[in-house]
Amino acid sequence: MTQPKRALLSVTDKTGIVELAQTLVAAGVEILSTGGTARVLREAQVPVVDLAAYTGHPEMLDGRVKTLHPRVFGGILARRELESHRAQMDAHDVPPIDVVVVNLYDFEGTIGAEPPVEAAVEQIDIGGPSLLRAAAKNHPDVLVLCEPESYGWVGERIAAGASVTVEERRRLAVRVFRHTARYDGLISDWLDDRTPEAEVFPERWTVPYDRIQTLRYGENPHQAAALYRVPGKARGWAGASVLQGKELSYNNLLDLDAALGLAVDLRVLSDTAQAVFIKHNNPCGAASASTAAEALAKARACDPVSAFGAVVSCTVPLDEEAARVLTEAFVEAVVAPGFDAGARGVLAKKKNLRVIEMADAADWSPRPADRVIRPVAGAALVQTADARADFDAELGQAKTVTRRPPSEAERQALTFAWTVAKHVRSNAIVFAQQDRVLAVGAGQMSRVDSVKICRLKAGEALAGSVVASDAFFPFRDGVDVLAEAGAQAIVQPGGSIRDEEVISAADEQGLAMLFTGIRHFRH
Repeated sequence: MTQPKRALLSVTDKTGIVELAQTLVAAGVEILSTGGTARVLREAQVPVVDLAAYTGHPEMLDGRVKTLHPRVFGGILARRELESHRAQMDAHDVPPIDVVVVNLYDFEGTIGAEPPVEAAVEQIDIGGPSLLRAAAKNHPDVLVLCEPESYGWVGERIAAGASVTVEERRRLAVRVFRHTARYDGLISDWLDDRTPEAEVFPERWTVPYDRIQTLRYGENPHQAAALYRVPGKARGWAGASVLQGKELSYNNLLDLDAALGLAVDLRVLSDTAQAVFIKHNNPCGAASASTAAEALAKARACDPVSAFGAVVSCTVPLDEEAARVLTEAFVEAVVAPGFDAGARGVLAKKKNLRVIEMADAADWSPRPADRVIRPVAGAALVQTADARADFDAELGQAKTVTRRPPSEAERQALTFAWTVAKHVRSNAIVFAQQDRVLAVGAGQMSRVDSVKICRLKAGEALAGSVVASDAFFPFRDGVDVLAEAGAQAIVQPGGSIRDEEVISAADEQGLAMLFTGIRHFRH
C-alpha cells in the first residue's frame, strides 16, 4: 500500500481523533468527515472536507443517511490493482479513500439507561458498520481503524512514510469484523428480550462477550485463559475490584464465583451475615450469624482441614474483627461488598491474599433468562440458569411423605441444607443445622459414599442434624446410613421408582422426610 492520500473520519468516541487527524494532515492526507467529528476537528484547526460537499448530496432523514453514497463506497471498495476498477473510478469521478476511521453509535451506553425501544432504535448505526465492513473487505488497499487503541502506531507509520504490512492490515480487518459482529449481537439480543415470546434458544446466536483480562493460565499451567464479561452494566465480576494480592487465576475465579453464588442464595433466607468457604468448587463450610466475624468462624469450623487454602465469600462488609478471624488460617482469596480501614490494615499483612471488593456481592444473582454455556466436542450445551432462590417457598410447598412431619426447627435447618445442596457437585449430601453446615459429601459416584465421607469428617457432630440430598435415593440404604449417622430429617426431590421403600425406611428410623418435587442437580 502506498502512502494514503485521503481518509474518512466519522467517530462517536472522539478519543484521540484530533491527534490522529493532525498526523494525517501533516503527512499530506486529505480529511473527509461528517457532523460532530468534523466540528471537533475544525475546532482543533484541522482542515476538513464535509462529506456532503464531497458527495454533492446532503445528509437527510435526520442523519439516517449521510455516508451511504457511491462516491464514498466506490472509493473504499475499488481494487487498485484492477485496471477495470480504476477506469470506472475515473469515469464516475470516484477518488480512492485510503483510510477509514469509524466507531459506532453508542447503542450499549444508550440501553444501559433502559430507554424506550423507539429511542434505542435511533442509536442503531447503519452507515458506520457499512463503512467498516467495506473497508475491512478491501483491507489490502484500505487501512481501517475502529478503536482508538490502534491510532498511535498506525499514525506513527504514516508519519514516518512507512508501510503497514498486509498481515497488520488483515489483523485490523479482523478487529473490525469482530467489532461489527459484537454490535449486531448486542442489538439482536436486546431487541429479542423486548419482543413478545422472545427466543430463549435462537436458531443462530451471537454471544457478544468483551474480554476483561487475560489470566496467568487456565486450570493447568499449560492452558491459556481469559475473563470475559457480558456487555451492559458492570455486574458481578465485571464490576469487581482487586484491592490486593496476587493476580487472580482461572481456578480462583471459578471458586470465588461458586462462593458468591452460595452466599447470595443463603442471604435470601436471612439478611444476617453469610459466609462461605469453597474448595475445588464445592462448599466446605457455610454459616449464618449476626456478624461477619461470627459467620466466618462458624463456616470454617465445619471442616477446618479443607478450609485451609479455600476461597471465601461474605455478604456483608468485613471489619477488623472479621479480618482477624479470616486470617487465622490460610485462605487464597476473599470477596465481599466492602472492607473497612481496620480490615484493610489486617489483610494487608497477608500480601498474597487476594482481596476482591464487589459492591453487589450481597445482591448479585443469575437471572432466569441468563444462559449457561458449556463446550462439548465440536459443539456447545446451553441451558437457562438455575436461578430459583426462594428456598423458603420450595420447602413450604414440599410434601411430607413420612408419618412424622419435621418440626419447625428441623424445617428451618432443612431449608438451609437444601440451599447449600444446590451448590454441591452431585452426588450431593449436606448435613446441617439451622445456621450452619456440619458436613458435605460431594461428587461421589454413590450417594452412600457421600454420606460416609460426611461421617468420616464430622463423626458425632452429626447427631440430631438434618440432611439435604440433591437427587432421590434409588435404594433404602441411603436412608439407613443417614439415620446411623444421626440425621433426624431429610429433604430430597423424590421421584425414584423405589420411593415407597425409601419412605418406609425413614418411617422405621423415625425420620421426617420431605419431597420437594424440584431438583437442583450440579453435574
